[in-house]
Amino acid sequence: MNQEMYLTEHLALPSEATLSQTSKLDGVRLSPHFSLAEMSVTNVKNVVNNPGPEEIENLTRLCGWLEHLRDMYNILYGNGKVPIVINSGFRSPEVNKRVGGSPTSNHLTGCAADIKVFGIEQAMRYAVILLNYADNTMQEFDELLIERSKKGTYWVHFAVRPKENRRKVMFLQT
Repeated sequence: MNQEMYLTEHLALPSEATLSQTSKLDGVRLSPHFSLAEMSVTNVKNVVNNPGPEEIENLTRLCGWLEHLRDMYNILYGNGKVPIVINSGFRSPEVNKRVGGSPTSNHLTGCAADIKVFGIEQAMRYAVILLNYADNTMQEFDELLIERSKKGTYWVHFAVRPKENRRKVMFLQT
């Protein structure tokens, strides 16, 4: 699948409220390939979804892992052309409530991202890369979940906290 087709198929159109919020945050880089806007985008209309300093610090830590994932996936499978696309990163309490998120979600603290994938095979490859990185660097993560919706769509939920990580690895049907 070519790069443009991949992006077109996986990027949702943001609402007008999201666009105005995104334009304010877009210039803030958390890492070379991830912006604050990308890590806090939402399609929930008329809700402000701006992370505070602690959440931004957590998102920055998370982006370090995502950079490694992007680099390794492209070395092994993508010829440097496959982006890591984020469905959901930071969620304000209102956004989290409106999307049906858990009241204790790692998204609320900027510690989690839901990563778009093109099928179960890509999800499993992402999971292996993240597990190997944790083992090789002796760093811990909180959650690595391969999730599947009732419609058959897959994504990877990945979370890393500043401390008290549980190394929870699961397949989930949502």
